[in-house]
Amino acid sequence: MHIAQIGTGRVGRPTAYTIMCSELADELTVCDTKPGLSAAFAEELKHVRASTGINVEINSCEKDEQVSGSDIILISAGQPRISGVKMSRRDLAVQNAMIVKDISEATAPRNRGAKYMVISNPADAMAMVCKKYTRADFVISTGTNLESLRFRSKLAALLSVPVSSVTGWVGGEHGDAAVALWSTAKINDTPVEKYAASKSQVVKKIEVESYVKSVSKQIIDNIGGTEFGPAASFRDITRAIVKNTDEILSIATPMKLEQIPEPVFVGLPMQVGNALGASLYDSLTNLEREGLTEAAKAIYQTYRTAIENF
Repeated sequence: MHIAQIGTGRVGRPTAYTIMCSELADELTVCDTKPGLSAAFAEELKHVRASTGINVEINSCEKDEQVSGSDIILISAGQPRISGVKMSRRDLAVQNAMIVKDISEATAPRNRGAKYMVISNPADAMAMVCKKYTRADFVISTGTNLESLRFRSKLAALLSVPVSSVTGWVGGEHGDAAVALWSTAKINDTPVEKYAASKSQVVKKIEVESYVKSVSKQIIDNIGGTEFGPAASFRDITRAIVKNTDEILSIATPMKLEQIPEPVFVGLPMQVGNALGASLYDSLTNLEREGLTEAAKAIYQTYRTAIENF
């Protein structure tokens, strides 16, 4: 399994490291246009390899077109949000769309059949750019999988239960239009509100939803950027594809809605393996589906704004 990580910044490095340590790749290529960066990072990975004894071939390059023969390509290249500055992921759309377009066009001819996972923000709109310019069959964004981890983490803390007992997903946009899918939230297979009532507790939905949408800003302002949470999330998605687990993860794939002229990448819990399976859409409430539609409209507007500036 050959996995390529394009973009080795604050998110790309821990993602590649986590994927390597999880033994998901036989060959790992790291690529970044900043001179010397990917080569230096590759040396660090080789030192880790010497510690762990993991037999993985490690390559580095500085040109996207040098990435070839990959089975999975993760794109995290682009400008990040800035610490201390009030900005949305959508504010990065125009500049990052050009980067994703260039990567897509450069890698598509040399990586036939590769599966693309787009991380660069705003991830859902950028996945639409990637799909347009690679024409690859398998293109996803990492969607709201990270929000889903934050959702479970906060629920576990508020209800004083082990996080391993919590299930539940977030859908919609990786950003301001994220939709907490409360109908999927359970503690040990018991609906979360029913569980809370049995313990004389109240589920503070507004607090949970606010946390899911705002905690990344807190992390960015104090650390400089999110790193390990995203890396774990992206590792989970990669593992599902490589191991063909068919587990439910909230990734973004094209959804066709009557109100929007093109399929839009919207976060939705679905089976993820070597191919994508059934989603939980039909089991969601009408209100949750309406939230997904509103998120799709926002994502599509971001996408149109980005490509109209090419």
